[in-house]
Amino acid sequence: MRTTAFVVLTGLLLSACADSSRGNGTDGVFAPGVAGESDIDGLLVGHRLMAAGEYELALQAYNRAAVQQGINVDTLSAIGSANLSLGRLGQAERWLRRAVEEDPTFPPAWNNLGVVLMERGQVAEASQVFQRAFAADNGNSDEIRENLRLALAKLENTGNNEPQENQNFNLIRRGPGDFVLTSEPL
Repeated sequence: MRTTAFVVLTGLLLSACADSSRGNGTDGVFAPGVAGESDIDGLLVGHRLMAAGEYELALQAYNRAAVQQGINVDTLSAIGSANLSLGRLGQAERWLRRAVEEDPTFPPAWNNLGVVLMERGQVAEASQVFQRAFAADNGNSDEIRENLRLALAKLENTGNNEPQENQNFNLIRRGPGDFVLTSEPL
């Protein structure tokens, strides 16, 4: 009898909790229910996770955004940027190339593709990509301008036969989905 009463009481409590969490916040004794997962903007969540350095979780949020919103330049670029932050350069390049195919006027995707190419040692193509990013942005981004300057300087150094100073490129995050390269001599 005691066990049956416990099971019935537990069932009633659980159903009361479930009912109150589904409401609009005006019924039940619990706090208003959380909006459904489909109401949460995966891109916004992903950007916040990227800012917090949680790149794997950001990638998951961006994948959810792609399912919710469809594949578009924003989701493609975001997935590529998360892969870049995770050091998955091949995957990042693939996603970012799809992003610039989707919208050739989207500067963050061009910029991040340029960063990937620099990291992979493809300086000549990276220079061209940064030029496209700079043009798409109408020269308004200091970060893109600096990335272009670094790529052109690196290209110039590799184009002559003088001994080249070893450069250490560092990837720095500047805002949601934007990265800038800095170089320091080794």
